[in-house]
Formats: sequence, structure tokens, C-alpha cells
Amino acid sequence: MSADDASNAASEPEVLKFHYTPADTAISGSTDNPHAKATSHAPAVVNALVDAFGDKIIGPVETYANEDTVYVAKDRIADVCRFLKEEQGFVYLADLGGIDRFTQEDRFEVFYNVVNMEAKQRLRLKVRVDEDDLHVPTVTSVYRSANWNEREAYDMLGLIFDGHPDLRRMYMPEDFEYYPLRKEFPQLGVPGSLPLPPQAPDGELTMDPFAAAHGSKPAKSYDEPEIKDE
Repeated sequence: MSADDASNAASEPEVLKFHYTPADTAISGSTDNPHAKATSHAPAVVNALVDAFGDKIIGPVETYANEDTVYVAKDRIADVCRFLKEEQGFVYLADLGGIDRFTQEDRFEVFYNVVNMEAKQRLRLKVRVDEDDLHVPTVTSVYRSANWNEREAYDMLGLIFDGHPDLRRMYMPEDFEYYPLRKEFPQLGVPGSLPLPPQAPDGELTMDPFAAAHGSKPAKSYDEPEIKDE
């Protein structure tokens, strides 16, 4: 490459590659997706789940970037977690949380990321939760670390984990009527919550987030003292 060609190549913006692994692609030595890890692909474990729980393992397993996601009937999620822990060595619950899918049916999901540290394997479980039935069995009897994760999902999304030993809000006050991650609360503010700052340096705090809508006239802007020319 000549010096001119090298200079032109350096001046051109770099095109970032979009790495995508089709959903039905399994692990192979030829994959060029840097996100595909052998630790997150466990077909033998998935087959063991299907053999043990049958139609409680819902639909085909999703595989993206070599990561397996298994959908489980929510009434058996604790049993599935116990099976993975006691029979398959997945002794560590790395993460648990809720997702709002914004769909008419099965609006919410709860995901569970479990790890077999000895075999260096990871697996993701998911259950679907309909808005009309927000109850999900707790997995705290299997993984004690699920305690705070389930409380957070309850506080943020209103998901109710049946059998949880201490299901109460984590961040929001107990009398708070809304669930922040649902985005269903008034966008201009919740009446009675934190006051808004004054509109002028010497003004009072604004307790009503809808002051203008309720007939209050906005305060006049602050007048800076006049600077006299010397």
C-alpha cells in the first residue's frame, strides 16, 4: 500500500461490524461473533430439563449469540431451579429480574440467570406473567440470594412472589401507588410527592406539580439589579 493509499484509508471512518448469531445457530469453532461463549451453551442440560419436566418447558429453546434461554411454566419455576441446583450443579443464582414487554398478553417476564461454576456453564430461565395474574412462586427456598432480587422486581413492576419471606418495597415508600418501571404514573409528577423548586430565588416551593393546570399563575421571572455605568 502506498503512502497516499494509507493516508486515504486512515481518513475514512471505521465501519463498526454488527455481530449477529441466528437464533438456531449452535456453538462452532468458526463463529466470528465475539459475544458467543461456550459457557452459555448447555444442550445436555436443556435436554435433561425437557426429560424431567416435559411440557412445563414451553416451546423451543431460544439460542442467540450461543446463549440458551429456556421458557418455563411459572408454576414450576421453583421446581426447575431446584432440579438445576441439586441435579445439574447450578448452585449460583447470578441474577433475577423483571421485564415489561408492553404486550396485551403475558405482558411481563421474570428472568433467572443461573451458573454451574464447577462445569463453567450458564443458563437463562424465563417465565411469562400475565397482567391479570401477577403472582409468581418465589425461588428463595432454592436460592437465598433471590430475596432482594424478587423484592426489587416487586417494587419496580408490581410482580408478586408467592411464598417470599419478606415481600416489601425496597426503594419506594410502602404507600406509593405506582410501580416505576411500568411508566404508568403521571408524567408531570405525582401529587403529594417531592415539591418542585421555586420559580424565583425568593419564592416558595411548589407543592402542586400541576399548578398551572389548576389556575395558578407562574411567578414573574427574577429581575437582576440594574448595573449603572460608571
